[in-house]
Amino acid sequence: MKPTSDRTLLMPAIAERDHRQGALNAAIVLVEYGDYQCPYCAQAYPIVQALQRQLGDRLCFVFRHFPLNEMHPQAQKAAEAAKAAAAQGKFWEMHDCLFAHQAALTDAKLFECAIEIGLEVSQFLQNVTGNVHAAQIQAEIESGINSGVTTTPTFFINGVRHQSSWDLRSLLDAIAQIVSE
Repeated sequence: MKPTSDRTLLMPAIAERDHRQGALNAAIVLVEYGDYQCPYCAQAYPIVQALQRQLGDRLCFVFRHFPLNEMHPQAQKAAEAAKAAAAQGKFWEMHDCLFAHQAALTDAKLFECAIEIGLEVSQFLQNVTGNVHAAQIQAEIESGINSGVTTTPTFFINGVRHQSSWDLRSLLDAIAQIVSE
């Protein structure tokens, strides 16, 4: 295994607080720092889904928010919408809706997504307009910065930053190499 610096390791490690699909003790833990308005994250979205289908229970996928607000003006609001949905137990449904409608992440579209996935809308609006989850999102941004994240998507495989291409074949190859070490 090649040496790593602290800036290539995931900090902090995943925990119950993270939005995840799969068991924390899975053989492969893939963490993505993403931005709902980032076109590259939209390209990575079906790749992650393909990994999940191929790897099944061996994979735990974690999504951490890293909105690039200067380039993507609705990214923070979209992250807050996802957190507000999480408060109602529907993070992944909102995650999927946000990527499905990435080209038009207006406030109206966030509201439509909330209705579409069956959220209690008044609570959702109160959370989003009140920036209730802004501190949690900021903590995820800071964890990304501490882990050397500068752009999205950035992936970590079993706690080590993936510094190569993130197409399906490259990610599968990197996972195979890490698992065999």
